[in-house]
Amino acid sequence: MNLRDASTKLISRDKLIVLVKKVQDSGQTVVFTNGCFDLLHPGHVHLLQSARRFGDLLIVAINTDASIRGLKGKGRPIYSEQERAYILSALACVDYVVLFHDTTPIPLLEFLKPDVLVKGDHYTHHEVVGWDVVEAYGGRVERAPIMEGLSTTGAIERIKEIDD
Repeated sequence: MNLRDASTKLISRDKLIVLVKKVQDSGQTVVFTNGCFDLLHPGHVHLLQSARRFGDLLIVAINTDASIRGLKGKGRPIYSEQERAYILSALACVDYVVLFHDTTPIPLLEFLKPDVLVKGDHYTHHEVVGWDVVEAYGGRVERAPIMEGLSTTGAIERIKEIDD
């Protein structure tokens, strides 16, 4: 099975910009969030469902495998970018998934210009990467409540303890 073919919501940046413009031109709100989303857990789902409530279309940008290795180190990601895109595409709250190769989503934010950038409320407003870019073109930043104690790193540590 080719996971890319199975993931109908995985879209290129070039196709996505056309859709974003169409949605915005119709007066609807485009919401954007980003992350690794490796080992999807209830905290991720909660964040994505919360993000979706800020607008009409939710774009989830996920780091490529290479960018995750640069951020998280050897052994990560657990799931490939295609597998992560496939899993995220199965969620009803997610409209589109796009991959990004950079260490931050800033180039993608500058390209797409979503109306709302959403991150978890464990970040302060000014810790949200890209807040200044989004606000400079008239967008806004929203912080969604997170579920405390849930993280991919924490899940990996619990799995490792099983073998001990």
